[in-house]
Amino acid sequence: MIPALTASLMRRPRHHTLIFHRVVRERDVMSPNEPTAAWFDRLIAMLAKTFETISLHEAVDRASAGKLSGRTVSVTFDDGYADNYTVALPILERHAVPATFFVASSFLDGGRMWNDSILETFRRLGDGKHDIDLPGVGRVELSDDASRRAAAIQTIAAWKHLPPDQRETNVDALSQQVEALPSDLMMTSDQLRALSASRYATIGGHTRSHPILAAIPEAEALQEITGGKKDLESILQEEIKLFAYPNGRSGEDYRQEHERMVGDAGFDAAVATDWGTLDAATDLYAIPRFTPWNTKLSRFAIDLARCHYGML
Repeated sequence: MIPALTASLMRRPRHHTLIFHRVVRERDVMSPNEPTAAWFDRLIAMLAKTFETISLHEAVDRASAGKLSGRTVSVTFDDGYADNYTVALPILERHAVPATFFVASSFLDGGRMWNDSILETFRRLGDGKHDIDLPGVGRVELSDDASRRAAAIQTIAAWKHLPPDQRETNVDALSQQVEALPSDLMMTSDQLRALSASRYATIGGHTRSHPILAAIPEAEALQEITGGKKDLESILQEEIKLFAYPNGRSGEDYRQEHERMVGDAGFDAAVATDWGTLDAATDLYAIPRFTPWNTKLSRFAIDLARCHYGML
């Protein structure tokens, strides 16, 4: 089935960009949908065999020149997790598949994404009833992995679109319920440099602190966009030319004024999280991507085909 679908995809000059966040060594009970190393290895092997795997920058250049073939795919990662370097990169290198890694600069060297602070807090809370006087939480009863995961998901959803300062205050108050949270989830500066040194890795900007740009004042949004770029360029001593919008849904998480900011900051292109494909007519500052949720590769191929033909 996969070869037949691949042949169908090749008939249209559209490029697929895949989005990942993490690749974990083993299944994590708090984030069971994150790809494992074994699954990611099988996926990357399939892509390398059935598509031309190219960098996102190459895809942008081909789209601009009207030279997309319809049989190309790019791999991207968002946020800057340490396992992008320790787990994903060796797999990508083994199969000679390039990827772009969009990094939120303020979480490097011991930082932590706000949603991970929530997940890790509920992972560590003991069994029993907990009265947590915070919006979206209240009283929770924890007894197993499923109840901890459900409480974390509920809290993340309730706080996702809060102003960053208020969200940070809530997360700090919640995390005080446990003794300590991990400080090694995100890359260090040294890991980022080593990642960038690979011929199969390109580093992109992802703001400094991953705010929802549409939820903050324009001046603050501009500082996040340009500041993250400057931070990464200072660490890597190279120009950063690609950008990913945090959360990434057009009209809801970012707007046209943010596209203009990204262009004015010196980025060549930017990616969103809206599902779709890249072709010659695509706005290069709103490139859609595809999230491969399904763990069955045959189903993944079907979803990819549906995305290709705008059926999702």
